[in-house]
Parts: sequence; structure tokens; C-alpha cells
Amino acid sequence: MQVLFFSPRSFWPANSGARIRDYYLLRALASRASVSFLGICGADQDAAPPSPACGLTLATFNLAPKKRGYSLVGILRGFAGPTPINILNYWDQRVAHGLRQLLQEHTFDIVQMEGIHLASYLPIIRSARSRIPVVCDWHDVESDRMSRFSAHAPGWAQRLYARRTSLLLRKAESRLLQECEAHVVVSDRDASLLRELSPQASIHVIENGVDVGYYLNGNGAAEAPGFAARHHIVFVGSMDFQANVDAARYFALEVWPQLQATNPQFRFVIVGSRPLPQVQELARLPGVTVTGTVDDVRPYYAQAFAAIAPLRVAGGTRLKILEAMAAGVPLVSTTIGAEGLAAVPGRHLLLGDSPQQLLAALVNLRNSPRLWHSLSQAGRELVSTRYDWPKIGSSLYDLHCALLKTSQ
Repeated sequence: MQVLFFSPRSFWPANSGARIRDYYLLRALASRASVSFLGICGADQDAAPPSPACGLTLATFNLAPKKRGYSLVGILRGFAGPTPINILNYWDQRVAHGLRQLLQEHTFDIVQMEGIHLASYLPIIRSARSRIPVVCDWHDVESDRMSRFSAHAPGWAQRLYARRTSLLLRKAESRLLQECEAHVVVSDRDASLLRELSPQASIHVIENGVDVGYYLNGNGAAEAPGFAARHHIVFVGSMDFQANVDAARYFALEVWPQLQATNPQFRFVIVGSRPLPQVQELARLPGVTVTGTVDDVRPYYAQAFAAIAPLRVAGGTRLKILEAMAAGVPLVSTTIGAEGLAAVPGRHLLLGDSPQQLLAALVNLRNSPRLWHSLSQAGRELVSTRYDWPKIGSSLYDLHCALLKTSQ
């Protein structure tokens, strides 16, 4: 099987949820088929990736599209429509030319396209010598995420822009659902959202996952400290992603001061790449650390008595929750943060949808070693049995095989 894996980003370094999903799905496919990767890279993605598996060839374009796309002209074009800025940002003639060349020089059995951002390139794929089945991988439903963001955007202009973008995205999503042979989503909720737009679309759930073995030993070298020696609360995620920025500020400003007052030993550690100024300024608060990009998140989990996902804006499912569970760190989340995962509140994690509820959950966790160990063990069992990447990658390959068989 010859597969073209087309993504709006590089899969390396695998330090964000989207890149991690790309990397492990790509690795699973490349271990079973011949895979060519075409990605649109930013300035921070020049590091050579390790070979994910045999049979992989790379073609990348360093365009840093987000920096260009959020110019005043780009913003106005996105608002006026009909193409939302989320798609406009990723259109470039060099990428279009590279895609045409690949399709002329190679014969592909399937194209896997990573998300709505690449919708403008679909006519080029359809111009190939023979029709190639396209699998669209929806990391989340962008129109839904933008609609949620509009409720928490800091100013009226941003709220208006988010609502308008959500409407434009919804129309683009409806078209894309009709134009691709199959669609992959990360949760049943996302599948339901897309079926509302296109009941006839072929939609399959291929969940997010985690490399369980990588996190199993805490810091990868030494045994992690026990419950009593842990005093850190960690929030892990890309800190230039608006949903994470909002979550970090929400927790730091609304929950953290009261929490630290209950135990001065507590430290709130924000671990994530490319922190925006709004996140960096949180380091001025007592007991708060903003790390910026780190080479390995496991040492931070090893020092944590809790990981948090206090998201108020979200789509898809959060890999940070699966990582914390694999590392044996109990998770405290909002309902939206844990959405789409087969995690049972009180058994696998604790939930709180207000500052008071989040505070109570963390205080309860700190005061109950028995609860801490129970959540730690149950979380690890859940990710080991359901969310390990090899199992998920195998399901995607089976979908490709079935699609190829029906298209012949």
C-alpha cells in the first residue's frame, strides 16, 4: 500500500497534541506500508526527526503560515469569507506545487489528510491521474471549538470574529464531509457533531493515545518519589494555543492563590512550548513556574501530586490527560477538559467546573493518600488497556485496508 500523509505541520518535534497524533499514526502506517509525508513546517520545526519506521519519505515546506496568515489582510479576508482564516492560513503556492509534483511522480493508493486546514488542496488531489481515496483525520471539530472560544474570548471584537469564523468553518466542514471517502475522529462526541452536518458521511472513531511504556517509569531513569514527597501541580500543553493560555490563566488567577494558602509547599508548574506573554507573566505570581519548551516532560510528572486540565475551551480529546495517567499522576479536570475520554469521574480522575470545585478536588486529593493511589492505579490501567498507540495505529491501518478494498 502506498500512502501519502499530508499534514499542516511537521510531526517533529512531537511536543504538541497534534504533532504527537501525527507522529504515532504516521509511525503505525509506515511500519505496514510505504508512506510519503508532506508537511507544512514553521520556523521552530527544523530539527531532523528520528526515523519513525521503514518506508518513510519526507517532503516539508518551511512557510510559517500562521505568522503570515494573521496579517491584517488575512484577518479581513477570513472575516469576509467565504474561506475562514483557519484554512486561508495554510494555503501556499509552493505547497500546491509540491503536492502536484508528488502526485505526478508517484502513485498513491490512499491520501490521509490531517484536518480541515488543508481543505483548499483537495482539488489538487482530485486532479491526479486516477481518483485516490482520501481519509480526513479530524483532530477536533474546529467550528465547535471556535464557538466555545467565542464565549470566553477577552474582548468583543475577538468574540465577534470567533462567532463569524465558526459559521464559516461549519460550512467548510459540511463540504469536506461530502468530498472525502472516509473521516476519522477522536471521540464519539466529535462523530455525532459531524453526522449532524452530513448523516451520509463515512465516519470512524480512531481515538487519541499515549506511549504507555515511555511514561511508565516516571522520569525514565530513577524511581519517582512517593505521594508524600510530591508538591507540584503541573499543567502540560503548548502554551501558544489559545485554549491552553485561557486554562493556565484561569487556574493561576482564580484557583491558585486559594490553593497555595492551604499549603505553602505547593508549586504550580506550567510546562509547555512557546509560552505567550500572557502565560510568561504568570511566573510573577508566588509559587508559579513557567518552563517554556522542555526536552522531556516525565521529570515534571515525577514530581507532581496532581496534573490539571482546567480547560474552558476545547475540542477533540486531550493527550495531556492520557500522558498524566500513563505517568501515574492523578488528574483534576473540568468536564470539557476530559470530554470524549472513557474516564469515569471518581474512578479515573476528579472533575470540577468552577474555581471552588477545582480547589476542593485538589485539597481532597492532597489529604487522601488512599484516593491518590487509587486514581493513579486506575488511570494507568485505563490507558494500558484502551489508549496505547500500537493498538490505535493498528485500527487506522485496518481502516485504510478496508477503504482500499472497497474502492478497487
